[in-house]
This record gives sequence, structure tokens and C-alpha cells, in this order.
Amino acid sequence: MKLGVCYYPEHWPEEHWREDAAMMRALGVSMVRIGEFAWSRIEPAPGRFDWGWLDRAVAVLAEAGLGIVLSTPTATPPKWLVDLRPDILPFDQHGHPRRFGSRRHYCFSSRAYRAESRRVTEAVARRYGEHPAVILWQTDNEYGHHGSDESFSPDAVSAFRDWLAARYRSVAALNDAWGTVFWSQEYASFAEVDPPQATVTEANPSHRLDWRRFCSDQMCAFNRDQVDILRKFSPGRPVTHNFIGDFIRLDHRKMGRDLDYASWDSYPIGLLSEGIASEGEKIRRLRYGDPDFAAFNHDVFRACAPKWGVMEQQPGPVNWANCNAAPAAGVVRLWTWEAFAHGAGFVSYFRWRQVPFAQEQMHAALLATDRTPQPVCDEIRRVAEEVAAFPDFEKVRSRIGLLMDYPSLWQLEIQPHGNKDGPLGPARICYRACRMLGQSVDMVFPDDDFDGYDLILVPAVTILTDALVGKLARSGAVILATALSGAREETGRTSAPLPPGPLAALLGTRVLSFESLPKDVPVVVKTPDLSLAGHVWRERIETSAEPWGWFEDGSPAQVKSGNFRYLAYWPDETSWQIILQQLLDERGVPHWHTGPDLRLVHSGELVFAFNYGPDTEDLGARAIGPSDQKWLLGGPCLPPAGVAAWKAERPRKQADTPGPGSPG
Repeated sequence: MKLGVCYYPEHWPEEHWREDAAMMRALGVSMVRIGEFAWSRIEPAPGRFDWGWLDRAVAVLAEAGLGIVLSTPTATPPKWLVDLRPDILPFDQHGHPRRFGSRRHYCFSSRAYRAESRRVTEAVARRYGEHPAVILWQTDNEYGHHGSDESFSPDAVSAFRDWLAARYRSVAALNDAWGTVFWSQEYASFAEVDPPQATVTEANPSHRLDWRRFCSDQMCAFNRDQVDILRKFSPGRPVTHNFIGDFIRLDHRKMGRDLDYASWDSYPIGLLSEGIASEGEKIRRLRYGDPDFAAFNHDVFRACAPKWGVMEQQPGPVNWANCNAAPAAGVVRLWTWEAFAHGAGFVSYFRWRQVPFAQEQMHAALLATDRTPQPVCDEIRRVAEEVAAFPDFEKVRSRIGLLMDYPSLWQLEIQPHGNKDGPLGPARICYRACRMLGQSVDMVFPDDDFDGYDLILVPAVTILTDALVGKLARSGAVILATALSGAREETGRTSAPLPPGPLAALLGTRVLSFESLPKDVPVVVKTPDLSLAGHVWRERIETSAEPWGWFEDGSPAQVKSGNFRYLAYWPDETSWQIILQQLLDERGVPHWHTGPDLRLVHSGELVFAFNYGPDTEDLGARAIGPSDQKWLLGGPCLPPAGVAAWKAERPRKQADTPGPGSPG
């Protein structure tokens, strides 16, 4: 559990470097990321490298005992390169090049830029690949950010056509897969196919789905170029990339196969401000963040590579959100410990010193512009002391898996069919319900091993293959799928003969029709014991399976067959908890009702508790925590932004358990 910081020696007078390094060490920081935006200083003119300043910066940091995370500088090609090769620039959907003057101003498909990025990556790797202080490499920075995941440049158009030809082999197969007979969209050759851009109305959804696949594959191939070079010239050093939270335009799992660490940039308050939560919820969470946002992304990236970490942790107000509130006292410590509880190998704060110029001068840091330490430094110092005394532990498999599939997310984005919560909305509400029952969750992907789970959730995973459903059936877990699951084939066409696709035979169920409703129009479901509520999506199904819930008109809403369960609607948050509680009871999995603010994370024999609310949480009253004084962190009374940890005991019965969704 290492602490790190992002540092930009090229921004500051050289006489400050040594003192900065000493202050970092005194704070408890042991690793420093540098170099991701420094190409213009590394190579100020074509072929003329200036290594002196970077050699000295690396030496100063190394002498202070700091491990260096060295980045390839390809996220910001310098002006001389743009002028020399303007064909490296990305093009917008209207065919206009996006200009120099910001960052991420390159096209992943540009053959010229691919060559230039390999050249500068090799130069940096040759120079520092064997340096003993370099402990980790970072490729580029935040692939796909600012809409850079797609470019409509001539090189991108040509590469897309080649990609399609390799995928479909014949244009007849493409026409069939996309259903181009609709609206006379048929093609006579791959050379006729353009990206789905600037169309009068909605472009063909299968066309758009393959465009998403292509753009993701281009980012993966670009990253692989750099990883191959780093492994050649810096053997034994791990490689990471810093992904973006809640960003679905890139298949992180696919890219993660080439990485040793999946890292991500965690800005819980900034992204809350820009998210879809209600204004009331945003105000309530203003200084704490959503209690399930960072954890959700921790678990996504934990599943994408052998190891993972947080490369940029928000330490204060950001500069880019709709509103830029400061975290409450103690929240940065909570965020840090939460990442470690989910298995992070490191948490690195962005950034060391607030910069007094350019685009990010309003972005807070650990030090003010005049180098005065900010109060958050006290929280970081405390974490460093706590980590030093904390026992080693390993994040182990949870009892619940939540199925993720990037093509399904892309398909939901392309045709949301009334879903206003975004493509991640179905997964997020399942995840939140699990967490409000005190559960930890593993994100699982179609190529994972599913054995050993008690429950696997399939929340509107629209593209299910026969092979995937076969693995689910053999897992021994209870499988809970919802409306829209299995509704599409890999091409994006509606499943034949009818949804839920490969689930149909196992469930003896066919979806005859499907509707989406305004979010405030309730969908009422009756079970033998109680009433449940849903919204947005509802299906009319024909089934030979056993119903365990009915719509108000008496038609089946919930069915089960063997270990498979299917919901022909979309439950609300409270109903999700009720349904999950029933399934956890069925499998003998202990659970706790944590309320809206308290969250638990199970890491092997350790349990962590986090208070995301403004009021003290009494763990003892909830029968949570040890019955004696064996607390590793905190205690039975958890203050706002408080953290507790203990070794798990046999579960105790929870006294006066409040119902799901209640504030108690």
C-alpha cells in the first residue's frame, strides 16, 4: 500500500526540486509520477533531445529514496510536430481537424503519429529503462478523454475500412450483419463505407456498434506499441495506464491484457457534480462524493489487470466540474483507505503543487502555489502512519459477481430505449443495492472463471453468447438477469428467434414485446409475500418457467428455472435490495442493512467500514464490527468520513434490522 504524488519538475525552478522531494518523503510519499506531458522539453526540436533537466530531476527524486513512475509523453505532441505533420491531428465528425493548444490532439489511426509515438517512447525507454529508481511505467495519459476516443481523419476512415474487411471478409456479410437493406444503406464494397458521422438522423446502430469496437481496438493497438517497446528496453518493470472513471468508450479489460497494473484517476466530487444524480443528492453528497462511485470503478479496474492502483486521487477542489467543492475534512483519507480495502497497490494524489498558470491553475493540490502545505497533507501523513502499522492482506474473491461487457454497454449507449441513467445505470443500481446490504462485489467479464460465486448478476447485458451462458450455467451460482439481457446478437441485431437470446431455452421464456416508460410511471409487481416496484423498462413474456412475481394484469414479471432467475422489468432501488436479500438468504450469505451512507468492504478475513455521511454511524447498534476491542482502525462509533477495520468474526444476528432503503 504505497502513497504517491504527481509531480511536474518542468513547471518549477530547479532549486525547488530537492526540497520538494524531501517534503514528499516526510509526508510518507514513496512514489512520484513524472513526464506524461513533457515532450516539448524532452525533444524541443525534431531529433534534438534535451535530457539534462530530466536526468537531474530523476537523480534528485532517486536520491530522496522516491520510486519513479515514468510516463511516455505522447498525450501532448509538441507544436513543431503538429506543424511538421499536420496529419497527426484528429478530425471531428464534420471533417474538421481539431487544433493544437490543449492536449490529446492526435488521432490513434494516424500512421505518422503511431511512428512518432514509437520513436519517442523508444528514446525515453532507452534512456531510463534500466534506471534503478524507475519502478513503474505509465503509457500516455487518459486514453479517450475529451472525446479523443474517435477521430474521423482520412487515416481513420482508411483504417476503419481495413478493420471491417478483416472482420467480415466480404461486403455481403457486412450488409447482412448490419441489415443495410433498411433505408437503402447497402454497400457494394468496403471502400464505400464511411464512419457513422454527421448523418441527417440516427445512423445504423450496427454500424455505430462496430465503430465503437474499432475505436477501442485502435486505442488498444496504440497502447500495445508502447508496451512492447517498454518491455524490450526496460525488462522487469511493470507497465500501467491511467484510465478514466465511468468511461466506457474503451474496453479496459481488453487493454488490460497488455498491462501489469490497471490504474485510474479518481475524482469523486468532481464527477458527482457532472453526473446524473438529482440536485438534492448532489447537494447532500457535495463534500463526500457518491458512496458507490469510487468503489464501483475500483472494482472495474481491479478486474482489468493482474494489479491495480489509483494514479490520480482528488485532494481538493478541481477546476473542470460544474461546481468545484472542497472535500470535507477526513474524506481524502477515507478515499485512500477505501482504495486499499479494494486491493489497490498504490494511491497517488494529483498533484504536488498547485500551478499558477495555464488551464489547471484553479485545480487544488497538496501545496498551494507558494508551496504552503494544504490541510489535506495532515490526512495523507496520517494514512502513511496507519499503513505502516497495518497488517498485510490480500483482496480475495467476493461472493457476488456482476457481469460487465463493453459491447453491451456500447449498444445501450447507442439505443438507450428510454434509459436516462446512461449505459452504466443498470450495473450501478445493482452494485448499490449489494453495497447497501453490506456486500463486496467482483466485476466479472465474459472470459472470466465464474466458479465459486454464490450469485452472479446480469443487469441488462444485452449481448450474451451461447458460450457465455453455458459458463454461467456451469458455475453453480444463482444467475439473476434483468430485462434487455440477451436482447441483441453480437452484430447489434435483435436476438433470433426472440430475446432473451441464449437465455431463452434455459428459462423456457420468450420476450414477446418490450416497452419503456417515463421514470415516474411505476411498474407494480406482486409476489406471494409483498409488492415490488419497477420503472422505465417492462417486457411481456411467454414462459414455461415458474413465476415468482406478477404484473398487475396477472402476467409473469419474475420467473425462475433451476439456478436462473429473470426479471421482465427494471426494479427500483428498494426492490433491488429486497430481491437480492431473498437470494442471499437462499444461498446462506450473511448481510447487513447499512443505510445510505455506511459501506462495508470485505478483504479476506478483514472488514472495512466507511462513513460517507455527515452523521456518526454506530456500528455496534447495527451488530457490525467486533464484539471486543480488536479494531485495526477506528472503533464502534464511526464519525463523518470515518474509517474502521477489523478481523471478521462469525456473523452475529442484526438486532432490529431496518428494512431495505430505510434511513436507519
